[in-house]
Amino acid sequence: MHSINPIGIIHSELKRLEDCPKQENEGAPAATVEIYPAFAEAAKDIKPGDRIILLTWLHQSKRDTMVTRPRDNKNAKLTGVFSTRSPDRPNPIGLHISVVHSVKDNILKVAEIEVLDGTPVIDIKPYLER
Repeated sequence: MHSINPIGIIHSELKRLEDCPKQENEGAPAATVEIYPAFAEAAKDIKPGDRIILLTWLHQSKRDTMVTRPRDNKNAKLTGVFSTRSPDRPNPIGLHISVVHSVKDNILKVAEIEVLDGTPVIDIKPYLER
């Protein structure tokens, strides 16, 4: 098995899990993606206005959760995590579509994203509309 190595880190005003909205369109703040110098060349063609997919490692998630109540609704039925957007899951990979506001060296300022400060970034991909 191979390991996953972070390529950067998120800097956000969200410091605690309870501060995080469920989705980016529910009041998430803009954030900064710091790409580690060893990977800066891989991001050289990202520019303001680009839509990107950020893959993150939700490092404070519970990895032993198999079922959850969607949106923490106590009245919802228990649902397998693979049918939800819950951050608590065996491999807590976050998927975030965002817009790049600015680029300076290895720092990307991005639109609203619902992740904690210090969240590792494991990959960046372009978002391609169909």
